Amino acid sequence: MRIEIVEYDHPDSVRLIEELQQEYVDRYGEPDLTPVDPAEFAPPEGLFMLGYLDGRPVASGGWRVHGSDEPGFRESDAELKRMYIVPGERGKGLARRMLSELESSAALAGRKRLVLETGTRQPEAIGLYASSGYTETAKFGVYRDDPLSRCFAKEL
Repeated sequence: MRIEIVEYDHPDSVRLIEELQQEYVDRYGEPDLTPVDPAEFAPPEGLFMLGYLDGRPVASGGWRVHGSDEPGFRESDAELKRMYIVPGERGKGLARRMLSELESSAALAGRKRLVLETGTRQPEAIGLYASSGYTETAKFGVYRDDPLSRCFAKEL
């Protein structure tokens, strides 16, 4: 897989994000309602990447400086967002590769920890994060009171 840094609102990004949002609708009954501004994913405060196989976008993911004043957050945190692998390419290690690239780029940008929110209806994501060294942390964001929400963090 070839990984490229792109803008959050690049046409291929938009297409994969729309597919991801539909997956949230299928699993949870609604899209992710977390506010997202594409500018948050522009360096140096963020980054967005796409993975390509044979010229097709098959993976996405990004991070943004969290900037939250919620308890438990640090100034050096970044939040992982929009990790997605198209269904036909899952199970091939692409998510692990994308996650590794995101972690490396966040560390190079001076971020000390990645945080993320996922849900119990995404066992594959929970498995990926747990096996990659992420541990559960205090809930945050739009879904902090949702019983289906799980938040994770990893020191970089």
